[in-house]
Amino acid sequence: MDALYHRLLVADFPACFGFYDAVLAPLTGAALVKGAPEGPYATWDLDGQTVLSLFDRGQLAATVGTTAPPAAPAAAQDDTMLVFRVDDVARAHDLCRQHGGTTVVGPTDRPDWGPNLRTAHLRDPEGRLIELQSY
Repeated sequence: MDALYHRLLVADFPACFGFYDAVLAPLTGAALVKGAPEGPYATWDLDGQTVLSLFDRGQLAATVGTTAPPAAPAAAQDDTMLVFRVDDVARAHDLCRQHGGTTVVGPTDRPDWGPNLRTAHLRDPEGRLIELQSY
């Protein structure tokens, strides 16, 4: 049984599916166990535990009776971020970019965050913030 996992609600299911399907196995070892690019749902597991799932935002809105997510101020700060611990930040960064990720801050050493800590920050095809880290 999965105790806790992330489910991303996405508007462009095919683009997000393509991105996460391409990067999750190399970044985490997770494999697609359910779903296809046309949606509306997909899930990737590692050792029988869900790592991440995607669900079509429109289908969920119809299910719960909403037509749009709550409004946020135009200058709202990110309120969530997916973090992947990886062996090689630069290689993981390149992989994400090859599959539609957009660089926010490229691979950078962060000695003020911790010994040997290195990060890169990207956005997925819908703009969600992702941190790649090694230490």
